[in-house]
Amino acid sequence: MHRLKDFWFYCNGFRQRLAVALSLMVLAAVAGTAHAAAPSAAPAGAPAVLLVVGDSLSAEYGIASGQGWVNLLAQKFQQEGAAVRVVNASISGETTAGGRSRMAALLQQHQPRYIAIELGANDALRGLPLEGTRTNLRAMVQAAKDAGARVLLLGIQVPPNYGQRYTEEFAQGFVSVAEQESVPLVPFLLEAISDPAQLERYFQSDRIHPNALAQPLILQTVWPAVRALVQQP
Repeated sequence: MHRLKDFWFYCNGFRQRLAVALSLMVLAAVAGTAHAAAPSAAPAGAPAVLLVVGDSLSAEYGIASGQGWVNLLAQKFQQEGAAVRVVNASISGETTAGGRSRMAALLQQHQPRYIAIELGANDALRGLPLEGTRTNLRAMVQAAKDAGARVLLLGIQVPPNYGQRYTEEFAQGFVSVAEQESVPLVPFLLEAISDPAQLERYFQSDRIHPNALAQPLILQTVWPAVRALVQQP
């Protein structure tokens, strides 16, 4: 927890940067809510779809299109010759409530075989009740499982400015949902870039969003769990 106590909170002005970042994420969310209309059955022999449902950490916020870890994941599957097509349904500013409200439509539209859920950071940054976050995550996992998809939960950890108890219980919430729903968990999406000494190197100027240099390291954190998910009998 020592590295976590410093993560995202090592210099003055965090709250001001956070307020600006949240405002930008809300604007991005409004601009990014359009979706393709017609769901259709996947043709025989088509690649299996891996759907990523996340927030700005997965939506290439502040970096060039194609540089994010989700796109790098798609490239990784291509390099390995795996019959997996990655669909990124992440929206900057998204909360677990927003993801839950979109889940049914996403399942119908994309008919994924695998789903990676990366949500919760905005819940914590806005101080939303922990029980609501856990409930929303469980509902998304259950909906995906009911649709026949295998689920991977991508956890996030937050700075301690809302108190150590909230920070610890928030992180534990992902563990609880994963255990209750029997799905695999990556405990901390940003683990590889959370060293306070490396914040200047791997984060954008807001000290909240990873930069392009960080994206391959995020993929390294996620890849073993994703590979195990798609290789599961």
